[in-house]
Order: sequence, then structure tokens, then C-alpha cells
Amino acid sequence: MRLIKQSILQRDGSGSATLLPEDPEDMWHLYNLIRPNDLLRASAIRRITNETATGSTASRRVTLNLLIRVKSTDFDAQASQLHVSGQVAEENQYVKLGGHHTLDLELHRNLTLEKAEGWDSVALGMLQDALDQTKKAEMFAVVMQEGLANICLITEHQTVLKTTVETKMPGKRSNLRGEHDKAQEKFFRTTLDTLLRQIDLSDPKPLLLVSPGFTASSFQAFIKQTATQANDKPLRNFLPQILTAHASSGHLHSLNEALASQAVKARLKDTKYMRETALMDKLMELIRKDDGRAWYGHREVTKAVEKGAVGRGGGVLLISNALFRSHDMDTRRKWVGLVDKVRDVEGGEVRIFSSEHESGKRLEGLGNVAAILTFPLLNLEEDDDEGGGGGLEKGTNGVN
Repeated sequence: MRLIKQSILQRDGSGSATLLPEDPEDMWHLYNLIRPNDLLRASAIRRITNETATGSTASRRVTLNLLIRVKSTDFDAQASQLHVSGQVAEENQYVKLGGHHTLDLELHRNLTLEKAEGWDSVALGMLQDALDQTKKAEMFAVVMQEGLANICLITEHQTVLKTTVETKMPGKRSNLRGEHDKAQEKFFRTTLDTLLRQIDLSDPKPLLLVSPGFTASSFQAFIKQTATQANDKPLRNFLPQILTAHASSGHLHSLNEALASQAVKARLKDTKYMRETALMDKLMELIRKDDGRAWYGHREVTKAVEKGAVGRGGGVLLISNALFRSHDMDTRRKWVGLVDKVRDVEGGEVRIFSSEHESGKRLEGLGNVAAILTFPLLNLEEDDDEGGGGGLEKGTNGVN
């Protein structure tokens, strides 16, 4: 994402930012930034129908610069497409004030965003993340089995299925062995060619090959053989970045099995994805110990923060970005206030998890918010029962 122009006042967060999305990952950032009631200006194409003096009609397409008051967003993660619907907030000769329109945001087209409630600390943080060019692809993965390869891009914020390669494979009976080997070589060749169209070998990221059996290791050997036979120096230099892992199947959901293995964790420990996974593992371990040093659920975490237990000396607030996509502004303000209190007042650490990552989905199972405490607190559920606090109907510090 490129910042074209910014006029945001530090005093109250009012103002706007003009942005240029440059790659599909930027659409994910915009999905998290754009909320109901925000003002969004972007180009749009509308079909205009005119009636001539003879009574006939003629239609033509015109490009407009529309300003809408956002009502809803629709994000297709696989296609990285973002559609924003709302009411026209600025009239022109082609559209009336209050009319409904959907803007299809596109790469390499400017847009201007003005936040309805001002740019709060979380929105500004998301904007800085979007503008940070270092926070792009963290690794690629190929989840595969014989005749099937799912090529994925794992970024700091989401796991995206880029493409799937499928090849019909003959059986492994001895009289068909030659045919099977030829089919496997063709499958590996197609998969490698498809993969190399996704990877920039001038700045390679780690590549994780995942499969049941020996498919992943065989594909790794095929890549090495191809690099050697073709004397392909960039591909040879890429070989140390490749690692393999076992999983129960070649379907996409098996990626989480591989990422949980100790060997993969050790190799990828410096990526944000693995740091978040390690933090979730630590949280779950503390929850299982049930000694009051970790809590989850809206009411319990809020209570722990109010008691000053998520601050300097090891306090960590784990919160999903899904909570900041709430259509209710009071709810969003509550979570932004919690983040600000932990980070700016108590001096604790705040980790905002992506709802599209495996660690974010684990956090979703805990109510999308949890905390590691600097000192233990016991019986927070009983405090809630006595005080009749809002939030989740039930929250405990135990895992079934």
C-alpha cells in the first residue's frame, strides 16, 4: 500500500488518507480499515441511459469519482476482491444524493478514506501495518499428495490459497509402474512451474512442502534435480529455503498440522506467524494449569485489565482484529479503549491477531480475546456473577 496523501489531525483523529493499493494483500488491510459510516471516495463505472428526442434510448459507461457513506463490506479472500456498499454522500450530474452504490476497489486506483469516528489508535496502527513494505509474504507452502497440490501464500495477516494443481494419477501396480513414474514427473513439473510463477527467486521466502507419505520429500528431490540439470543458479540458491513436513492429507486444512510440528516451528521461529503461534501455545499451557495467570472471554479479560494485571513485567493482551470490525461503534470504542489502557497506561504488550490465521482461529474459540497476566487473579467468574457484568454469558479459565 502506498500513502498518496494524509491529512489526519493528531489532536482528534479527524481527517482522511488517500491510499493506493498495490498488491492483493492490501485489500485485506482495507477490509479491516473500512467500517460502516466511514466516508470512502473512489472511482466507479456506471451505465448511464439517455433518452433522445425521438424517444429512443442510448446507454454509455462513464467513469465517476464517487463519495459514499459506507454501509457494508464484502471481502473475497481467495480472489482478494473488496466490494464496499453504501449511500452516495456527494451528488453529481449522474447520481443523486442518498442513492445506493457499490464500489469495487481495484489495485492501482487511488481511494480516500475518512473515518466516521476519527482515526483511533487501532485504525492508525492498521494503517501503518498496511504501509509497511516489509510486512508482506512470510512464506509459501505447498500442501500436497499424489496428484494434488495446494499452493498457499502465508502472510503476516492471512493464509491465501493461490492455486490448486490436480493431475489424474495411474495406480501403482507393477505393470503400470512406468506410467505412474511418468505421471508423477509430469505432476511435479506442473506444480513447480506453477509455484515459480508465484515466487520471486531474487528475494526468496521459506517454502514449506507438506504431505502424507513421501510426496513432499520426492517433490523436494525433483526441485533439486531440476536446478542441477538446468544449471539454474537462482533455483539452486533457493534450495536451502525448502523444508518438508508430514501431514495426514494433501488438503489445505492439513497445513495447521505441519505448522504445529517442532521442526517447522524451530525453522520459522522468526516469522510473526510462528511468534503468534508460540504465544497461543503459552496461553493454552497457562490456562490448563488453572493458576489464575491466564484468562479469556470478554468479561474476564476486561476485569483483569481493570485490576492492573495486564501491564509491565509480562502482561500480554491477545485480541482478534475481528473485534475491531464490529458494526456497533460503542463496541469498537470499548475494544480500542482496552488496547489503549493496556499499552499506554499499564505498559503491557498488545498482540492483535489476524482472524484469517490459525492462531487467530484458536483465539476465536476463546471469545476472540485473552490475556496473560503479570500476577495471578483467581475467581474472576465469581466477581462477574456478583457484579452482573456484561459480555459473554460464560467465561472460565479452564479448557475442556
